[in-house]
Amino acid sequence: MSNPVLAGPPGECCRQTVHHVGTPRGSLEPIAGVVTYVARPSGIADPEKIILFFSDVFGALYTNSQLVMDFWADNGFLVLGLDYFEGDSKALLNLDDETFDYPGWIRKHQARAEVLVPPWLEAVRERYGNEKKYTCVGYCFGAPYVLDLLKTDWIVAGAFAHPAFLNEGHFEAIQRPLLMCCAEVDHTFPLEARRRAEDLLVARRATYTIQVFGGVKHGFGLRGDMSVPVERWAKEESVRTIMGWFGHFCGQ
Repeated sequence: MSNPVLAGPPGECCRQTVHHVGTPRGSLEPIAGVVTYVARPSGIADPEKIILFFSDVFGALYTNSQLVMDFWADNGFLVLGLDYFEGDSKALLNLDDETFDYPGWIRKHQARAEVLVPPWLEAVRERYGNEKKYTCVGYCFGAPYVLDLLKTDWIVAGAFAHPAFLNEGHFEAIQRPLLMCCAEVDHTFPLEARRRAEDLLVARRATYTIQVFGGVKHGFGLRGDMSVPVERWAKEESVRTIMGWFGHFCGQ
């Protein structure tokens, strides 16, 4: 059966970033043998709301990613970001090396993530309990893990920003609420694909919201230039909207 691609693989713009300024406050802890960034809400010993963070190619250990996770933790969520790149994320590579086999590197880590993610999810639920309110968010490379989790009954809601690696089947199978944070300019998830995704969600009578930011491109949610007002606003508003989306479905 045909399963047309809606969001393609990460491209050249996914190799670009602007480093954000700040000091991450979370800790690195092993979960199912995978180094995981853990951002805890202060003053809450046993958090009820948990965000599972699936990073773009720069990884969960990249400062930009950690600062976003810290923001959500500052607002009452326990946030867990696994390093499925195992220390080999794009943040640690030479971005100017034109000889680097980027597609091959992507394929290697896709295959490895498929091995690491399922036991990590199982270990998270064993550690924190099945009765917690679990949500999930994915950026670019991390988007398909969110859509897969939205097929289950234990995730409260999910979100993605500027996704990669999504097919029509991902949208046809979801059972839980989905927020899509999208860029006006996006080579991996262009306008036609975004509209097709919406058609599929409407046909399924899914619970969803689409947020489209004009004047920004793929990567704005984590790697935008904070010195450019529209990019800063889009990034910060996306982060706030994701938090509000999750809070809504967690009962706030």
